[in-house]
Amino acid sequence: MPKIFNNRIFITGFSIIILIAVSGGAFYFGYQRGVKNPQTVIIRGVANLEEGKTEAVDFGLFWEAWKILKEKYVGAENLDNQNLVYGAVSGLLNSLGDQNSVFMPPSDAKKFGEDISGEFSGIGAEIGIRNEQLVIIAPLKSTPAEKAGLKPLDKILKINDKSTDEMIVDEAVKLIRGSKGTTVVLTILRNSWEQSKEISIIRDTIQIPTLDWKMLDLSGIESENGNIAYFHLYNFYENAPFLFYQAVIKAALSNPKGIILDLRNNPGGYLEASVDLAGWFMKRGELTVTEEFRSGQKEEFKTYGSGFFKDLPLVVLINEGSASASEILAGALRDNRGIKLVGKKSFGKGTVQELVNLKDSSQIKITVAHWLMPKGQLIEKNGLTPDYEVNLTEEDVKNGKDLQLEKAVEVLKSLL
Repeated sequence: MPKIFNNRIFITGFSIIILIAVSGGAFYFGYQRGVKNPQTVIIRGVANLEEGKTEAVDFGLFWEAWKILKEKYVGAENLDNQNLVYGAVSGLLNSLGDQNSVFMPPSDAKKFGEDISGEFSGIGAEIGIRNEQLVIIAPLKSTPAEKAGLKPLDKILKINDKSTDEMIVDEAVKLIRGSKGTTVVLTILRNSWEQSKEISIIRDTIQIPTLDWKMLDLSGIESENGNIAYFHLYNFYENAPFLFYQAVIKAALSNPKGIILDLRNNPGGYLEASVDLAGWFMKRGELTVTEEFRSGQKEEFKTYGSGFFKDLPLVVLINEGSASASEILAGALRDNRGIKLVGKKSFGKGTVQELVNLKDSSQIKITVAHWLMPKGQLIEKNGLTPDYEVNLTEEDVKNGKDLQLEKAVEVLKSLL
């Protein structure tokens, strides 16, 4: 079942940036990592406007503004021309109104490449935009963000003393990330709160967990003699398929009668990891997800695994922090096998980004496609509505109660 990833890496997270010293990316998440060779490009229809050629874009406006800035700006003598160019390119991407399409100058691109290699310094959460508001997507397990009590869909109103009104994700990441041992103050508003609260979080080194598993009995209690295999997958990083393979080998020795797959607070990862894992639960060759590009071209991704668990009863847990690759796997299982989803509506991240290297080692991350579920549902902004919606309150968490998991066990029992 484990699969070697090729050079065309699909990363499915949210372009929602991991707040663990990542600049311009997500759990590595919501994009294809396509490496392009820098080249000289001729842009048609962009030129100094000539009389009678109204179809051309008047690019002379850019140079006019550049000239005025250099001649009149009070601090012009201290300006760095290359930074001016980077600012212009960044503005070009920002004009798309797409938080997932961003420009990264060489320093940020280098940092991004280092950060997604495995260990980070920050608070350990992912952020994104929902209804034009900066929000927490998912706090990572055992991180400062989780320990501080941050929850999916918490609104971030301020970062230290700076308002997040109209702030793009990339800027927010730069403000929140920082060195181990330093503090960042987030002003948070939760739907259940009457007013916002300031939460101080001490940054730390973040090691991202991938998978936990255990056997449960029919009452949902952990037991070596249990007959329910419970897998909690925290992300879809490149090593997720191999770690899941190892867990399957151990779980198979207990001869499970049913499975609970927990994708709560899983913001995504590599698309190929999601397709790989789908191969354990579905027949070989079944459609997992379709990518639809601007041209209308579609690319289908089908399972290639053994279908080891394809005949076992299965229930999937999702919540507001489940996104991209999580939604792909959960949606594919529901569309192909009628699997029941338990929890809360998922986030709704269903676009594909491609990471393109520019000639000076800067990078552009740009949205190039949408994901469609096997039955045609568009994931982006829609998410997945669970078959059984179950709330999990702060009081439940404090008391160690997991009503969502209890419901999943109940539903699974009815299938055994």
